[in-house]
Amino acid sequence: MVVGRFAPSPTGPLHFGSLVAAVASYCDAKSRGGQWLLRIEDVDQTRHVAGASEAIIHTLQYYGFVWDGEVVYQSQRSEYYQTALQQLRQRGLAYPCTCSRKEITDSSTLLGIEGAIYPGTCLQHPTKPGAAAAWRIQTDAQTISFQDLIQGYQQHHMASDIGDFVVKRADGLFSYQLAVVIDDALQGVTHVVRGADLLNSTTRQIYLQQLLGYPTPIYAHLPLVLNADGQKLSKQTLATALPEDNLVDTLVAALTFLQQPLPENAQSLSLANLWQWAITHWQLPKITSA
Repeated sequence: MVVGRFAPSPTGPLHFGSLVAAVASYCDAKSRGGQWLLRIEDVDQTRHVAGASEAIIHTLQYYGFVWDGEVVYQSQRSEYYQTALQQLRQRGLAYPCTCSRKEITDSSTLLGIEGAIYPGTCLQHPTKPGAAAAWRIQTDAQTISFQDLIQGYQQHHMASDIGDFVVKRADGLFSYQLAVVIDDALQGVTHVVRGADLLNSTTRQIYLQQLLGYPTPIYAHLPLVLNADGQKLSKQTLATALPEDNLVDTLVAALTFLQQPLPENAQSLSLANLWQWAITHWQLPKITSA
C-alpha cells in the first residue's frame, strides 16, 4: 500500500508554495491507489501561531483535499520521540551537549553543508554542570545516499558534511529530524513528496531510520516556488495566503507549475472534475529539478 503525506507547520496560513507541495503529494499517492495523510508538524511550539492549524485544515478542505484517517499533531506525540531517544541513548548513539552556538562556531575547524560542524566537544569532555543540555546523535564516517525521483542521486558524508546533529534541544523540544522520522515510520509512510528546501535534511533522516531499524521511504523533492526576488515563498518572505475564491484557477496554476498535462477546458471544470483529471493524468517524471 502506497502511503503519502502532507505535513505543514502551523506558522501561518497556507500559501501557493504550500499548495504545490500538497497537490503533488496528494496526486502522487492517489494516482497509485494509495492513502494520503495529514500531519500538523507543530513539534516546535515556539513557532506555532494560534489558529494556524485550524486555518490550514479549513483551507485544505475548501480546496477539495480529502485525507485518510485522523489528523496527527506532533505536539501530542512526545512520548514516541522520547522512547526513540531513550533507545539511542541506551545504545550509546546519543549524548548530551551543553555547547552554545558561539562556542561551536569558535571551536569548529570544519564547515559542512549548513555551516560549522560540531567538533564533538561534549563527547570528549564533561558537560557544563547545571546547564541545560541538548542531545546529539553521534555520526560516523559512512556515506548516506539515496536516489531522489526529481533531484537525482544525492549523498552526504555524515561526519564531514553533517556532523553530530541535535535530536532534542536544550529547551526540551524534540528536533524536526527525529520527529519526522518517527512519525513517517509509525504512520507507514512509503512516499515522501515535499519541497527541495528539505533535500539536505534527508540523509540525516535516513541515518536515523537506519539506527532505529525503520524502512526508508521513496523521496521526491519538488522545485521551490520563488517570489519576484528569487526567495522561496514562505511566511518569512510574507507570502500571501491562498485565496478562497478562484479555486479552480489556483489549482490549475499549481498543476501548471508542476508541469502536469491539463485539458484545454481546465479552467471551466468543476473542482471535483479537475481533481479527477489531475489524479488520473498525474506524471511525477514530468517535474524537473530546476
